[in-house]
Amino acid sequence: MAEAAIIDGKAFAASLRARIARQVAALVARDGATPGLAALLVGDDPASRLYVRNKSRALAEAGMGSWQHLMPADATQDAVMAKVAELNDDPKVDGILVQLPLPEQLDAAAVLNTIDPAKDIDGFHVVNVGRLATGQEAMVPCTPLGCLMLLRDRLGELKGLDAVVVGRSNIVGKPMAQLLLAAHCTVTMAHSRTRDLPAVCRRADILVVAVGRPEMVRGDWIKPGAAVLDVGINRVERDGKTRLVGDVAFAEAREVAGAITPVPGGVGPMTIACLLLNTLTAACRRRGLAVPEAA
Repeated sequence: MAEAAIIDGKAFAASLRARIARQVAALVARDGATPGLAALLVGDDPASRLYVRNKSRALAEAGMGSWQHLMPADATQDAVMAKVAELNDDPKVDGILVQLPLPEQLDAAAVLNTIDPAKDIDGFHVVNVGRLATGQEAMVPCTPLGCLMLLRDRLGELKGLDAVVVGRSNIVGKPMAQLLLAAHCTVTMAHSRTRDLPAVCRRADILVVAVGRPEMVRGDWIKPGAAVLDVGINRVERDGKTRLVGDVAFAEAREVAGAITPVPGGVGPMTIACLLLNTLTAACRRRGLAVPEAA
């Protein structure tokens, strides 16, 4: 059997970002409306700072407004929620992103549920979660949205396919399952306590893995010809060097799968591209404008 085709998320994301930039330029020219995203970062976590900086750069490249709001690591619940409320009321802000994780003293769910659902660019507010689950118009979490776009680009019609999602987080696993259900797949959610997890994975036409365990899914867990989306990003030490690997043993899986995302360069670039897409979508919806079809 030939090696699996590589699903090039980096190239797809670059094309998507270019289309979004054109749509933003058209929106600004036609309606004078510049979409904008405010990011709230609590504390001084280096990885979070890097993520926010990368997101801000991507927004600027797409012609969107970007604002960073930094709060100290010892910020109180009341102070953080007051800042979110202030951003809710700011007319120039179309989207609000609260960078996770938050410091231990903060109730993350309460903070996220303070965001105006129309500005909830990450799709984490309980209202958007409920809308997604019931098939209504919702802001959809960026990583699952990106995965769905890659699957449709690779496979076309998803109707009737057996999909297995390994991982049940609110950020990836649960919304991914909802999106696949809405695409008329037959969906199984699996996790660390699933009995005979390899056997469950082997029946998947579509396998999405988001568990945060380096190379947990082996090649012999994969159905021949399956489409495998590896959401994991793990840093491991090998031969005295640090390298990034996914949740899937890539070399093994590529011998069996029909198509697979690499790590890095697979799902990761789609997350930021879909953050831009969600910001544009929120800007259009808030102004009563049609969401640009090309996006």
